[in-house]
Amino acid sequence: MNGHVFPHGHRSVYCCHTRRPVSAPGSSQAAAAMIAPRLARLGSILLVLFCAGCAREVSFKSDVDPILKARCLSCHSPGGEGYAASGFSVASYQAVMKGTKYGPVVVAGSSIGSTLSRLIEHKADPSIAMPKSTHPNMPSEYLPQTQIDLIKKWIDQGAKDN
Repeated sequence: MNGHVFPHGHRSVYCCHTRRPVSAPGSSQAAAAMIAPRLARLGSILLVLFCAGCAREVSFKSDVDPILKARCLSCHSPGGEGYAASGFSVASYQAVMKGTKYGPVVVAGSSIGSTLSRLIEHKADPSIAMPKSTHPNMPSEYLPQTQIDLIKKWIDQGAKDN
């Protein structure tokens, strides 16, 4: 290792890019010069892993439909209170995409523009927040954030019948 010899036999640290002495050993600049390449490598690995997770296509049949059936079907199917009030059914993909008697609730490719997203995230009037509580006279219950994210991702990916 080439470099300036400091008192007590310590040598200077060189920048991996410019090959110039950075600072005395133990300084924050020296530590940063040694750690920066490792952090950049780690950041690249994390980015690849994150993007690999983003690429997974959400399936209506396997991912979204089970959530809707478990949490929404009791009210939003023919004969249910929610169906009577809005005409919205989650009985099938076609019914979900049809929407309510007032119009569609899913805008394929835009969870931000989809009423369904606003309702399950409780970003609408509390009286229509979904899903309704399973306990009488109690406020609406939130879906777990992972389920909300899955439904939004499905919408953002085009709300496909897959």
